[in-house]
Amino acid sequence: MFSLLYGLWKYLFQKDEYFVLILGLDNAGKTTYLEQTKTKFNRGYRGANLDKITTTVGLNIGKINIHGICLNFWDLGGQEELQSLWDKYYAESHALIYIIDSSDKERLEESKSAFEKMISSEQLEGIPLLIVANKQDITDCMSVRDIRQVLRESARLLGRRDCHMLGTSALRGDGIHDGIEWVVECVKRNVVRPAKRLDDS
Repeated sequence: MFSLLYGLWKYLFQKDEYFVLILGLDNAGKTTYLEQTKTKFNRGYRGANLDKITTTVGLNIGKINIHGICLNFWDLGGQEELQSLWDKYYAESHALIYIIDSSDKERLEESKSAFEKMISSEQLEGIPLLIVANKQDITDCMSVRDIRQVLRESARLLGRRDCHMLGTSALRGDGIHDGIEWVVECVKRNVVRPAKRLDDS
């Protein structure tokens, strides 16, 4: 009898839990993207002052509950010396969000290089990937089409995975909702790395 009740309790009160990596070069807008995500999906969350966000040294974390699941976010520093730490998180990740600064044409090749190194990891094989062309609100920024063209050569490294690219303005919050909804759909159906279970207590 106890085991039956415990099984029912687990079914009713446990959520599937997923871990999402937010990566990209420094100043791409990763932390702003995370803050906007927490603001949009966590009722009552007031968030940080987006104009005062500084470069991440280490790790920022966040969590949202959406459509009956829990998404945990790890926003990692993007400076060159910190990129060597990214792979420490690959094995636990259920999805990737790679953020590109659409206004920084001079560093696009650098971002592409970091992207290719990341996506080549065997630990990320089959893991859903959302590529975010951020800062679309800035005049003369590169369009999503421009960035897709630059990354065209990298397509051979993607393998068999869900992959999507969209334009956003993390500062204004444009495109955040659509991106997170896409991630949720993908992690739910991904069989490469199933969810963890979280007690909702």
